[in-house]
Amino acid sequence: MSTSKKVITREEWEKKLNDVKVKKEDMNKLVMNFLVTEGYVEAAEKFRMESGTEPDIDLATITDRMAVKKAVQCGNVEDAIEKVNDLNPEILDTNPQLFFHLQQQRLIELIRNGKVEEALEFAQEELAPRGEENQSFLEELERTVALLAFEDVSNCPVGELLDISQRLKTASEVNAAILTSQSHEKDPKLPSLLKMLIWAQNQLDEKAVYPRINNLSTAALEDPAI
Repeated sequence: MSTSKKVITREEWEKKLNDVKVKKEDMNKLVMNFLVTEGYVEAAEKFRMESGTEPDIDLATITDRMAVKKAVQCGNVEDAIEKVNDLNPEILDTNPQLFFHLQQQRLIELIRNGKVEEALEFAQEELAPRGEENQSFLEELERTVALLAFEDVSNCPVGELLDISQRLKTASEVNAAILTSQSHEKDPKLPSLLKMLIWAQNQLDEKAVYPRINNLSTAALEDPAI
């Protein structure tokens, strides 16, 4: 047996909205958190000057972090490792999985560039010892070395390792580790809040009909369709 949905009039809805008090300072902190976490240093600096909102980390470190991320995205993994160590040597010392993934990405780049002998030597000297200590590392190493068995990587079952998406995945992992080392959240708060908002709206859709903004250009609340 279906139950009828509750009808919320525009007057009731507007009163509920007016009862919700969100401080501008809190909204500004959310925006700054997003800009800092995603690495928009120029926008963060401009927003700091315009809103008076201070970031919770030194904005200069954003430039350094983005340089690391860009180096990985471009396949310059050795440069990225040097930059991470310049920022904070403990990041890689205390995160063996991240260091392995960076070394794995170095191996992928050697294979991408057709440096077969160098790739095999690098795998044997740098990655194999780590694989002996960790079963998951060994499995990832075996998948990566399998790229060498195929002249046409389009037919290789692990060919996705050569996709740009693999670089982006590694770059994101490095970015998160640097943020964590700086006592900063690795993910921005704003997208999470938006997901929660969508979830709450879906819940409300199941139980009630209520005013909506159907035209974003006017942002006018329209009576619920009954």
